[in-house]
This record gives sequence, structure tokens and C-alpha cells, in this order.
Amino acid sequence: MTAPEPTKVGLGELALTFNHIALASFGGGLSAWSREVIVVEKQWMGEAEFLSAMTMCRILPGANQVNMAVFTGTKLRAVPGAVAAVVGLCFMPLVIVLVLAFLYFTFKEVPAVKGVLHGASAAAVALTLAMVIKTGKTCLTGLIPVGLFGLAFVLNGVLRWPLLGVLAIVAPLALLWAWPRGAAEKAAQADA
Repeated sequence: MTAPEPTKVGLGELALTFNHIALASFGGGLSAWSREVIVVEKQWMGEAEFLSAMTMCRILPGANQVNMAVFTGTKLRAVPGAVAAVVGLCFMPLVIVLVLAFLYFTFKEVPAVKGVLHGASAAAVALTLAMVIKTGKTCLTGLIPVGLFGLAFVLNGVLRWPLLGVLAIVAPLALLWAWPRGAAEKAAQADA
């Protein structure tokens, strides 16, 4: 899927869109929902561009979704767009968290509160798995990408190695695999 042509997006629309992303998702599900809104609904970027941006957002310091809001806002409306997207992403969740923190510390001994938190955790896991399945169909198209994915999963998810250590191992392997492949594809296209 190629990236769509950028259109003029209003600052209000950016803020409301990222507000919608923030309010409609839980925890890790935020990445899945942002993909659904940015790529599928709004078509502000293509699948490949979103995956590249999300990869960079995960590597860079800071919260992944704040980084994605900055990336998307900057792409569409430069610095004012980045500010609008970040404000849209953060303002209402901040208000909600402050209210919920007050309620939690007031009613934390009530058993129903623990049940609600367990339900929210299950929803976040389900949304994350949905994103893995959808993006995996696009990215994991050969033996080596699947192997790199498996290696990263085992090192970080199973063995609990730190992310920087996993990246120090997997990133060079991915670059070694992708570099000649890209050059070979360009050479084949030039010959055609």
C-alpha cells in the first residue's frame, strides 16, 4: 500500500483525532488503535510509512504514542501540527487519570475496583495482539523477517533482556539482511 498524498488537515482535526485515539484505547492497544485511525480511517499515511514511523517512535526516547503524535502532526502541519496532536493525545487522558487516581485512592479496598482493572488489562492485551496480526501480515513475508521477529520476541519477551540489548543484536542483523536486498531490487528495476 503506497502512502496517500498529504492533504491539508486542520489543527482542530489533528487534536480531535489524537484525542479520539487516546480515549478509545487502553495501554498497549494505543498502537493498534492509532494504526487503525491514522492508516485506515484518515489515510494520513500508508501502512509501510506507519510501520517505519512506529519503529522509530519505539526506539527514540519518550512515550511511543507521543512520538507518533509529533511525527504525524509534523508531517501534516509542521510544528503547530505536532503541538495540536500532542495536546489532543494528552489533555483528556491527563484529566481522566487525575480523577481516577482520586477515586482509586478513595475506594482502592473495594473488590469491584480490582475486577475493573483486570478487565482493562485484558482489553489492552487483545488490542495489541490485533495489531501484531494485522501488521505481521504486511511485514513478516519471508523466513528471515519471521526469524528476526522470533529472535526479538524470545530475547525480550521470554528471556526479558533489556530492549537496548535486544536492539543491539537484532538491528544489525536486520540491516545486514535488508541492505543487499534493497540494492538487488533497485538493480533489477534498473535493468527492466
